[in-house]
Amino acid sequence: MRERLDGAARRSPARLALAVFALVIAAVTGLLSLPVATASGQRAPFADALFTAASAVCVTGLTTVDTATYWSGTGQVIIMVAIKVGGLGIITLASLLGLAVSRRLGLRQRIIAASETKALRLGEVGSLLRAIVISSTALEVSIAVVLLPSFLASGEGVGSAAYHSLFYGISAFNNAGFVVHDGGISGWVGNPFVLGPLAIGVFVGSLGFPVLLSVAKGLRRVDGVRHGRRRWNLHTRLTLATTLIVLALSIVAFAAFEWTNPRTLGGMGLGDRLLNAVFAGVMPRSGGFSTLDVGDMHQSTWALQDLLMFIGGGSASTAGGIKVTTLAVLVLATIAEARGDRDVEAFGRRIPPASLRLAVTVLLAGATLVVVATMALLAITGESLDVVLYEAVSAFGTCGLSTGYTQHLPDAGKYVLTALMFAGRTGTMTLAAALALRDRRRVVRLPEERPVVG
Repeated sequence: MRERLDGAARRSPARLALAVFALVIAAVTGLLSLPVATASGQRAPFADALFTAASAVCVTGLTTVDTATYWSGTGQVIIMVAIKVGGLGIITLASLLGLAVSRRLGLRQRIIAASETKALRLGEVGSLLRAIVISSTALEVSIAVVLLPSFLASGEGVGSAAYHSLFYGISAFNNAGFVVHDGGISGWVGNPFVLGPLAIGVFVGSLGFPVLLSVAKGLRRVDGVRHGRRRWNLHTRLTLATTLIVLALSIVAFAAFEWTNPRTLGGMGLGDRLLNAVFAGVMPRSGGFSTLDVGDMHQSTWALQDLLMFIGGGSASTAGGIKVTTLAVLVLATIAEARGDRDVEAFGRRIPPASLRLAVTVLLAGATLVVVATMALLAITGESLDVVLYEAVSAFGTCGLSTGYTQHLPDAGKYVLTALMFAGRTGTMTLAAALALRDRRRVVRLPEERPVVG
């Protein structure tokens, strides 16, 4: 058995990674199908168990049943563990499996892990994986510690408050968006000591481990000198710059669209409006928490959130979407083309054409997945395009925001979204990793001729 797994890891690490992810979802589905996992003591329908398992492992947050009331304490713990495992990422899981099987990372595994985690050298991959596990756990516990006083102040017992704090800490950092309070987090709509830690956890988790590691290295002193941003690589600079720009535009646009809506921000005081505008601006990055009913928002806000969920967060992060670096490369290429520049440049560095081709491929692959899933849902449900598109983009971006229609989907629709969550979480980054390894060299190159474009 060990030899078979080792051979599979060497022949096709990407396929092994997908298989591991699928097996984890299958295992969680089996556990959630047990009678002890539901509050009623009856077996959950297979479609609901599979959907919840995929949503948890893919750190999405979409649900077909209410997490707080449908699942028992055992079921919620299973979901929490699934979020933790899924948040470590598909490539991390595959690499850890490779370590367990062969007690070392093979060269091809290191190359794939390096391409996904953006490690600068192959030798950094093993230490990066350890840093991922340690740092993610530390940040989740930190969020839980900050949340604990607020839950205690709301009248919860120590055990219940500690459990809820840990659940939300894991759910926030991993951008899962699962909630275990009846009614979600709407009860803390004006509490910055709950919304603040959740928003920060989602934001930090969506940056990506390579960025966090690069920033941490920049804060260290070398020969008594702290180099700071001078030690950041291009990936870190692009991710942070694009993230902050998109976040600022998101907050401003959400506030502009919903400021006077009496069903959302319009019924709040100034302080609560600002707090919830910032919170709502962070969540479409892949967080999925919501203090406001998405169904009460304007359709212009839905369109804004569709775009933000599709973009997602940073590469090798707990966020989904096509990733902000993909957006950055495409925008920079557009600017370079408009200026007539031969090279795409950013922060004193030249971006190779291969990165642009990869960005275009990821964009088209993501758009294709969303379009195909949307058409399938339209045929299955007969619901309006705006509602179906919102749910599809949320599933692809592993965000978890919902108009509320997901809980009314027929089983066929649940299976479509389940497949989309899996593809959104694993498909684009596996495609990116696979294409990054392809470097076919041809002795003969065909004559160049430009088609008419535009």
